[in-house]
Amino acid sequence: MERVQRKIRCDRLPLAIYREVAAHLRQIKGIEVSLLEQTSQEFHHLQSQVGGLLIEYDGDLPTKENEQLESILAYYASKYNSWSNLT
Repeated sequence: MERVQRKIRCDRLPLAIYREVAAHLRQIKGIEVSLLEQTSQEFHHLQSQVGGLLIEYDGDLPTKENEQLESILAYYASKYNSWSNLT
């Protein structure tokens, strides 16, 4: 089975909220999440200390789990800012 990897970030999202999102996503069966390192060489107080999230799961993730994943991401996007894909 092909493994899906999504790298996403949300501008100005604090480290604590990234950790909260990761904790919520890890509760979904079949989802693995890790925090990506910040790649900026300069510190700026409005930037996150995290570069983003790496979300991994099997390509045949059941519909229920996929809906939970998207629902959690949509919730945080509505509270903070939209997610953008990293390449």
